[in-house]
Amino acid sequence: MTTFLAFTTIGLVAGCIYALTATGLVVTYTTSGVFNFAHGAIGMVAAFTYWQLSVEWDWPVPLALAAVLLVLAPLFGAIVERLLIRPVQGAAVDLSLVVTLGLLLFLIGLASLLWRPTTARNLPEFFPGQSVQVGSLAVKHNQLAIVAVALIVAVGLKWFFSRTRTGIAMRAVVDDPSLAALAGCTPARIQQLSWALGATLASLAGILLAPLVTLDIFVLTLLVINGYAAALVGRLKSLPMTAAGAIVLGLSISYAVGYLPSGGWLSEVQGVIPMLFLFVVLVLLPPARLRTGGGQAPATPTVPGLRQSLVAAGGLVVVAVVLSLVLGPSGLATGGRVFVVALTLLSLVLLTGYSGQVSLCQLTFVGLGAYAMGTWGHGGSLLGVVGAVVLAGAAGALVALPTLRLRGLYLALATYAFANAMDVLFFGQRFGRGSLEVERVSLPGIPTESDRAFFLLTAVVFAVAAVGVLALRRGPFGRRATAIADSPAACATLGLDVNRTKLVIFTLSAALAGLSGALLGGLRGTVGADEFAALGSALLLLVLRIGGINTVTGALFGALVVSLFPVLQDNVPGLSNLSYLLTGLAALSVGRDPNGIGGRLSEAGEKRRHRKEAAARELPPPYTSTEPDREADLVLR
Repeated sequence: MTTFLAFTTIGLVAGCIYALTATGLVVTYTTSGVFNFAHGAIGMVAAFTYWQLSVEWDWPVPLALAAVLLVLAPLFGAIVERLLIRPVQGAAVDLSLVVTLGLLLFLIGLASLLWRPTTARNLPEFFPGQSVQVGSLAVKHNQLAIVAVALIVAVGLKWFFSRTRTGIAMRAVVDDPSLAALAGCTPARIQQLSWALGATLASLAGILLAPLVTLDIFVLTLLVINGYAAALVGRLKSLPMTAAGAIVLGLSISYAVGYLPSGGWLSEVQGVIPMLFLFVVLVLLPPARLRTGGGQAPATPTVPGLRQSLVAAGGLVVVAVVLSLVLGPSGLATGGRVFVVALTLLSLVLLTGYSGQVSLCQLTFVGLGAYAMGTWGHGGSLLGVVGAVVLAGAAGALVALPTLRLRGLYLALATYAFANAMDVLFFGQRFGRGSLEVERVSLPGIPTESDRAFFLLTAVVFAVAAVGVLALRRGPFGRRATAIADSPAACATLGLDVNRTKLVIFTLSAALAGLSGALLGGLRGTVGADEFAALGSALLLLVLRIGGINTVTGALFGALVVSLFPVLQDNVPGLSNLSYLLTGLAALSVGRDPNGIGGRLSEAGEKRRHRKEAAARELPPPYTSTEPDREADLVLR
């Protein structure tokens, strides 16, 4: 009985922390309609800032808490709302997700710059060494303080939303912003206040959680992210349901740790309970509860014709041939990585850019392709490539089947939960702490074992895939996919099979990512579990948005950026996680340029083409002679 009470106490404490962070998510989402993926990173930065003030600079604990929770956190939340969130309100869902994902990566990179990950840090508990005896169980004062803080926050929010003028105005903005504005309320100010409040709650959760775990950038960020599941239980609307979901989540994790066997795959389930909880909640919620505004997507650039596609693909291969003659081994490896990553991003163009399905697990399919090539592609057998395509495609279909009714934010959360679960349950089990050897595919008459030949192979595969994706987009299936992205309800009304189309395009996208995984494994020779982490999928979506979410050019540009990050990191070894910092910084500007660089180039090419067509259609000026009209002169005479 004592053991059960101990695990119950731990679960309640964890549930209270999850309730705090989930409540902050709900407050910001209901007022602005933007889901803050950076919520966990805000809590992480707040915990490190509190450590800096209270431990490193020896500030008194009350003063350090007041500085973080009453000054820095609300100020940061207000600035984020004004500069990043307000410009993307009403935009496409994946655009708002990209902005908050960019903030997440930027904060991770900034924290790595300010607090070196190689230095061990510990944040002491509140009331260290003090406990109270409850029967046979000793309950720490720190645990009681966490529960008390959660109760105080819950009661305070209830009073704030029901008794104060600002709280009532905040509820009014949630229901009808335009009507609230007619009543004298300023919706923008209320939304800014909600983001300040949400940042404070995230910071409070991070500070309370940090003493219970190691003060690590990624650990803290991901643990605060566990509150996503609780927020979805409350349907991103109900604070009481959110708190109840958080308590259930905390107790489930605690009981799993205490009672599941310590060996075998069941022990690994403990680490992914929040993500499994999130996935199940998303799949089981009633469809009516999952309706969110998709926003207005940016204008789709003109799709090149077959002739243009073939000319561009041929030109790319020619450039690759020239580069293969001048690049050394390291340059060939970097160039091959560009084309492999571009192939992965091309699968996202097909899925997100054309059909509007937001995926945060694309790197998982890449990992499955690399695993299949390493397992079945012995001697460079083509069987490994076929296995990579089939395994990744089948996984994509399995993910798509239970999530066909999900769109936008909810599909992104479901795929993110799947990616996190696969990190632990599949890649962690199959690769462990080691790596998997992957051989390069062997083609008859082509010495692909050489770096130059394999570089050219990756270029040709990307060029062929790009031509195929563009051809698919021009055809009837591509038109159906883009129509579904605009309005699934309208397509269903017209008799289109929406679910079948979404399932096919998700499967094709995953299969294409699996092909890139087979090439990635052959390029590197070995692959490890860390290369396919869920945050890496977020990074891919970000760079594709920067490059251009619905253009092949955007995929190539995004791949160039990602592939050059390791080279830049090698030249600046003092800045850890530099790719997160730079990508996040670039993604923060996406809200003001939704089409990205590829969209800009496509728009410029379209304007040039229209000018040429207009010039060709222009009639020549009428003929005017400078000589006198002799016939008229004779008549006059």
